[in-house]
Amino acid sequence: MTSMGQRIRVWDLPTRLFHWSLVVLIVAAIVTGKSGGNAIVWHGRIGLAIVGLVVFRVAWGLVGTTYARFSSFLPTPSAILAYLQGRWSGHGHNPLGALSVLGFLALISVQASSGLFSNDDIAFQGPLANLIDKAMSDTLTMFHRITINGLIALIALHLGAIAFYVHIKKKDLINPMIRGWKAIEDGNDIKPSQASRVRVKALALSVTVALASVYAASGAWISAPSPQPPASSAPPAW
Repeated sequence: MTSMGQRIRVWDLPTRLFHWSLVVLIVAAIVTGKSGGNAIVWHGRIGLAIVGLVVFRVAWGLVGTTYARFSSFLPTPSAILAYLQGRWSGHGHNPLGALSVLGFLALISVQASSGLFSNDDIAFQGPLANLIDKAMSDTLTMFHRITINGLIALIALHLGAIAFYVHIKKKDLINPMIRGWKAIEDGNDIKPSQASRVRVKALALSVTVALASVYAASGAWISAPSPQPPASSAPPAW
């Protein structure tokens, strides 16, 4: 049993590394995407890294530690209502925070997957663009460029929510995601020593699935088209 003012480790190291790596890569993707030119090559590489991170988080959300699992924070209408009425209690993501997490994962997945099939009509195309026709690639390119605005808006909303919790509700959301520890008032319903214990097999599985997804997204498995024979300049034989 934990006492008043005690703390528990809520966020495990893999979850925290995922979170901050994604922050850095999303910022880098936005900057390189808006810059264009030679930076677009790095934009593509960053996109592949983001694919790996998102797939890792999905896998970790299924087999990871207690508070990293989706089953521990999937928001239900009753949970959202209880939270809005001040009756919700928990140690991981609150229901609104859970909606934010799921929204981010969904929108980033759409961004990354559409980017794999996109092109810029000049010198760059996504690693999987050759698997579809040009018209579909152009459509996905337009979708990729439009949805980035939704991602930026969601980021702004997320930052605003953090500022509200820190300055208005006096709840620290930043340190727990940096150090993993969270202050609690009542720990009767948890086992602090087990809540964030990382299982090696689960971590290895999640990393393996993530690396496989990067390989698949890179298009390295696609056979290069056979070179066309040079056109003969000799006149016809007839």
